[in-house]
Amino acid sequence: MRNSIARRQLLLAGATAATAFGATPARGADSPPPDLEEAYRAWRTWDDRQTGPQSLVQSAILAASAHNTQPWLFCTRRDRVEVSSDEARNLGAMDPFRREMHISIGCALENLLLEARAQGQHPQLAIVPGTLEQPIGQLRSKTVAVVELSAAPAFVSPLRATIPRRHTNRAAFEPDRPIGGDVLAELTGLVEPDTAVRLWLLTDAAARADFAAATAEATRAIIDDPIMIGDSDAWFRATNREIAIHRDGPTIDAAGLSPLITWLAKILPAPSAERAHKTWFEHTRDVQLASAPLFGLIAVKDLYDREQAIQAGRLWQRLHLKAVLLGLGAQPLNQLPERVDRERQRGEPGRTAKILAGLVPDPTWPVTFAFRIGWPTRAAALSPRRDLETVMSPASC
Repeated sequence: MRNSIARRQLLLAGATAATAFGATPARGADSPPPDLEEAYRAWRTWDDRQTGPQSLVQSAILAASAHNTQPWLFCTRRDRVEVSSDEARNLGAMDPFRREMHISIGCALENLLLEARAQGQHPQLAIVPGTLEQPIGQLRSKTVAVVELSAAPAFVSPLRATIPRRHTNRAAFEPDRPIGGDVLAELTGLVEPDTAVRLWLLTDAAARADFAAATAEATRAIIDDPIMIGDSDAWFRATNREIAIHRDGPTIDAAGLSPLITWLAKILPAPSAERAHKTWFEHTRDVQLASAPLFGLIAVKDLYDREQAIQAGRLWQRLHLKAVLLGLGAQPLNQLPERVDRERQRGEPGRTAKILAGLVPDPTWPVTFAFRIGWPTRAAALSPRRDLETVMSPASC
């Protein structure tokens, strides 16, 4: 009997871990799920794309984005692509200065540039200068980057083939399998020398322990902030119907759970928000942080400079694509930078900024993005994607 109860508690705990990325609405298991083919079509039809500016967008929309918000809009012309921020898709108190929004746009631009070169285009990227310190409510969607296209010999980067295979892996990594020096060199070699972006990889056990402890504390602080956690919860898609309607956000399927636990999470009654958030904290601390052999930090010279945020996103996309190419899994762990923004928004002393500064060799370069990389124990799942018609609305031209 004791073993049976313990097993049931374990299954329930695993099921509530699926809510680690958002709210806990009703499961809706009593109604037939809608067809989800359209929500995931972009991944499966990538090889069917045609040449031309619109096909570049097909690669761009498969990029990483904060909370899978996909905060981008595109306008294509014969010889150029204009990229705008979709300000309506901001994360509120989780990203009050839209720093992560522009990192996400940088990810999309990196995919677009890789695809353009492969199609025999010479892409020239121009980022619109600007600051990210204006409040969200005073801003409208605007063009943030332009890619001019001209004919050139085709160059197919090895990273391009991994565009449709790149997915965030939230499952455990192999904790006792280190990342070799040759791999570390390949990752650090992805930093472009002419940008105000730096990369630090934490391989030392003490440094990794310090980062893990600080990230766990930041996770707890997010949970204890009702506005932050509420703005995060709003993006979670708990049912097939929500996925079909929104085609964005984190989902149970992509939470990194086993097939059994994923199934249980979909059919069991929704746990309380308190229990769901508690399990997110435990999953972050005991699985994601505890099993990672490598943490990474991307830093910039000015945390709220638009161009630097976009360039940081381009680097993260390259890092993630390279990880896939090498057989590795990768996941953002941005709780610390998110708390930096929240404390700044509230006019509080920069406690978390000081903690982050203590984790890097040069504290004059503030950290804008944190992540983990390791050898996966389970394949990462697809995430839903908005279609081309949605992200190429006339309003973006």
